[in-house]
Amino acid sequence: MKKEKLNIEGLILIIPDIYRDERGIFIETYHKEKYQKILPLETNFVQDNMSFSTYGVIRGLHYQKAPYGQAKLVRCIMGCILDVSVDIRPKSSTYGRYCKIILSENNQYQLFVPKGFAHGFSVLSEKAIVEYKCDEFYHKECESGINYNDPYLSIDWEINNGNIIVSEKDSKLPFISNKLQRRSNDTRI
Repeated sequence: MKKEKLNIEGLILIIPDIYRDERGIFIETYHKEKYQKILPLETNFVQDNMSFSTYGVIRGLHYQKAPYGQAKLVRCIMGCILDVSVDIRPKSSTYGRYCKIILSENNQYQLFVPKGFAHGFSVLSEKAIVEYKCDEFYHKECESGINYNDPYLSIDWEINNGNIIVSEKDSKLPFISNKLQRRSNDTRI
């Protein structure tokens, strides 16, 4: 496996070794000893989550507030998604910037999203299954998020407006502060 640092400190793209033959493919999706060498030392995954969505669904942008912030290891096991991570670490030089990555069943990439990021994705394929590991348990009282349609972030989710499907809860999430100095922030891999 290879790792690539992205344009925002802390985000890590993991490119797994894929073994292909006439039967299909084999991928080692997590090996604690190997991942401990490339992820921050304090990362200890305690919960796995999975979502199934159809084309046009946008989930996010979600995060948990302290003291229960979550780091995530995200992958798309079926279909194709546009994964978006927004830096919300107040003292970060990249606060308010985001990174977009295509995760799919074809590339089998994994994205490590550290604590201090809001995270979400849009479904670009007919259907998608997304799995992610978390290093903290879910705590309802600490759940929070940023509106997917925030004008400051101005994220292109690569879905036509008429096809966007968002939960009522996500559509009511607040906007990030408009007081931030605008920065160039669209990075696509």
